[in-house]
Amino acid sequence: MIKPTANYPVYFQKYIDMVPNEQSIFTALHEQLMDTIDLITSLDDATLQSAYAPGKWTIMEVIGHLMDTERIMCHRALTIARGDKSSIPGFSQESYVSNSRMGNRKILGVVKEFSLIRANTIELFSQFDEQMCNEIGNSNGHDLIVSAIPFMICGHEIHHRSVIEKLYIGAL
Repeated sequence: MIKPTANYPVYFQKYIDMVPNEQSIFTALHEQLMDTIDLITSLDDATLQSAYAPGKWTIMEVIGHLMDTERIMCHRALTIARGDKSSIPGFSQESYVSNSRMGNRKILGVVKEFSLIRANTIELFSQFDEQMCNEIGNSNGHDLIVSAIPFMICGHEIHHRSVIEKLYIGAL
């Protein structure tokens, strides 16, 4: 799958640009999962439940946000790839996070869920043929090409892992 250069919302650009060009998106998604799991399982419960400033998400809430976003993006990809021309609504990330109850979760359960979501993502995109990858739909009022979605997922995780490393762990 080739990194697209058009037909996605402009706010996806910063995430898509973060994904290295020299690596297959499938390899990048798999390796990224391993790196993120290594990072979060290296942290104690107090750190996982901490925020770097008042009103900011905890590390566990960030991980929950990554999982929710990946699920939503895969739904968008499937909808568009299957030729459904329905307009796909946006979502309120703040509402999702505040209702996630990530503070009640144990890290091993989160790791299992995160791994299953990522395995589903890789499998979903690996079965799309070129025509499906080039389908364009309407998501949250914007054109969205299917092939942009795995790059957005990957870049979104790169962004949030960088925030965790710099603002959460770097402050320890």
